Amino acid sequence: MEIKKSATAGTMESSDAFVMVSPADELITEINSVVYTQYGKAIEACVKETLASLGVTKGKVAVTDKGAIDCVIAARVETAVKRAGGEN
Repeated sequence: MEIKKSATAGTMESSDAFVMVSPADELITEINSVVYTQYGKAIEACVKETLASLGVTKGKVAVTDKGAIDCVIAARVETAVKRAGGEN
């Protein structure tokens, strides 16, 4: 899937994640998390697995995590990517 425009998903509430995606010439992921020290690698892996499953190879994905579990992070990434690709 191609990221055609900027889009967001999620909130900045506790136990949630805010994801912003935008077009880029390469795949760039930025992770900012209140639990990065403990779970940063797992969050990054979750984001990259979700992007791979959607066929995303280019774009900027910025995640601000407030303690979300993996399924929430994956859902927020998927929603933002689908919004950015023109899907509802």
